[in-house]
Amino acid sequence: MKLRPLHLCLALLFSSAIPSQSFAGNVNAANVVSVGNAADEKESAAVRAEYIRKNYTKFEYRIPARDGKLLFTSVYVPNDASATKRYPILFVRTPYTVAPYGAEKYKTRLGPSFDFEKEGFIFAFQDVRGKNMSEGEFVNMRPHIDKKINKNDIDESSDTYDSIDWMINHIAGNNGKVGQWGISYPGFYTSAGAIDSHPALKAISPQAPIADWFRGDDMHRNGAFNVQLAFSFFSGFGKPRPMPTDANDGPGFDWGTPDAYQFFLELGPLSNANTRHLKGEIPFWNELTQHPNYDAYWQAKNLLPHLKNIKAAVMTVGGWYDTEDLYGPLQTYKAIEKNNPGISNTLVIGPWVHGGWQSTTGEKVGDANFGFKTSQNYQAIEFAFFKHHLKGGDKPALSEAWVFETGANRWRNFDTWPPANTQSKSLYFHANGKLSFEMPTASAAAYDEYVSDPAKPVPYTTEIINRWSNQYVAADQRFASRRPDVLTYQTEVLDRDVTFAGPLEANLIVSTSGTDADFVVKLIDVNPNKMEAAPGEPNRGAQQTLVRGEPFRARFRDSFEHPKAFVPDQPTKVKFSINDVMHTFQRGHRIMIQVQSSWFPFIDRNPQKYVDNIFEAKESDFIKANHRLYRAGSELSSIKVQVLPALDVKD
Repeated sequence: MKLRPLHLCLALLFSSAIPSQSFAGNVNAANVVSVGNAADEKESAAVRAEYIRKNYTKFEYRIPARDGKLLFTSVYVPNDASATKRYPILFVRTPYTVAPYGAEKYKTRLGPSFDFEKEGFIFAFQDVRGKNMSEGEFVNMRPHIDKKINKNDIDESSDTYDSIDWMINHIAGNNGKVGQWGISYPGFYTSAGAIDSHPALKAISPQAPIADWFRGDDMHRNGAFNVQLAFSFFSGFGKPRPMPTDANDGPGFDWGTPDAYQFFLELGPLSNANTRHLKGEIPFWNELTQHPNYDAYWQAKNLLPHLKNIKAAVMTVGGWYDTEDLYGPLQTYKAIEKNNPGISNTLVIGPWVHGGWQSTTGEKVGDANFGFKTSQNYQAIEFAFFKHHLKGGDKPALSEAWVFETGANRWRNFDTWPPANTQSKSLYFHANGKLSFEMPTASAAAYDEYVSDPAKPVPYTTEIINRWSNQYVAADQRFASRRPDVLTYQTEVLDRDVTFAGPLEANLIVSTSGTDADFVVKLIDVNPNKMEAAPGEPNRGAQQTLVRGEPFRARFRDSFEHPKAFVPDQPTKVKFSINDVMHTFQRGHRIMIQVQSSWFPFIDRNPQKYVDNIFEAKESDFIKANHRLYRAGSELSSIKVQVLPALDVKD
């Protein structure tokens, strides 16, 4: 018997199988596309939707959590499920809606790919606590409770446990095995659900999972506030929902301009966001503005220390070009590997934007072209992973780390990540914009300097866009290298391939005439000056293609919890981590490093005058400042890299 909700008179038009998984729509399920031309995609989508309608029956349940709150769950069961033909459950928990609502209204996609529907699974989709049709209070990145004392001690782990327990005991035709997956926020719920998990949970795939909203995911980068993403997302998503509803979030924010750079520059200090636009109506925005440092509020939302007692097989997935959550999958994999010895733990990182393994063919990002449909490679592995662990299919030929090597454009297999056979080396800055693995020999201090002006911040993209770009991650950086407030250093032309594999580390000695500063370090692949261009393609000779970029709010140089002002004009050590890369700089190319102090409006403007809370800075606090990067003598800046023996052979 189908159990219908009490209030399902309205159904959302949005009917994709995959919840809206991106922070402001970059990976919206409604615009997920398949390979091929538009006509083929439309036909394929129609065939898939018809198959689901013919072969699955939809049920709607309100599953009780231990504190009595009811969690709305849509379940699609194969028509031939029975006592003698049982299927595993594939579970998605989402804050974005399980629409369409109504037992007669079907999603047009259920699994990560069509193979899942044809193979046969029971597909379950749940509105998380406090969202859409589920009861309770929604809490962003709800803190995990390690020791639960009573039934009111709930978190995402307990809600997942309770839901799985109910489903395997009440949904007919299941085989007692459950898998869970999700992208972005649903990836966080997947990671959290595996902690102290139900014995029936056999396989999980957290994909682009959020891990820490202050250190590296979404809202901040090393303490620097991601204003464009946060504002875009929470201006819609953050609105309160007093009662369960099947309605969507309503219309998006009206920017009044297609140009985010213009919008945020005219906004001025961040305090104007509430007074001019949000009107104090977004609770989470109000909270984050009161917590500018890595205090107990943010620390409690860091899931990484809690990723313990995981028994399920894990396949964590991410994209090298993910503008939102690259930190999350890298650190999730590492934390699970450290805290859960002996389990099957795999990392997959491909050449993708946020969720691009589902939303794109994976052939290119920005100006980087990989030459083939990398997403198809992954989707076959994903299907084999879940089939093996939930239905007893053949074990996929998958190493501990299966990562894509950009630059050389090939998949690589490693027994661990980072690879065990890397060598730590340092890139040093030299006079006249030179970059080398050789340490400068000069004993006297030397520096390069620039003036950073908050009124004219360095843009992070040349696109005219009013949200954030997911293409800037592989864009030509010549627009930046030609600015006087960007320091640019490059090696000589390489005589053989050089491969970086693993994290980078910035070790900077800097000074500022102000009392606060941001520093952005960008790793760039420089093409040969002369290149042939295919017909209809731009000539990319001398192009400076971004490989990785990372900002750092330098007030946090000693501690993310306890910020510290600069002493004006005093050389100061600033050290910070940069997310991993797997990239080969080919023979004939150059390695480039750019250093700058703004990356707008991806990152908010630093006033450069120290104020306790940047969210409360006044217009008068924003000042020009002269920054110096020291590169010789005892004050020697460098970028530490992990070099993997290259596969190329000299002619």
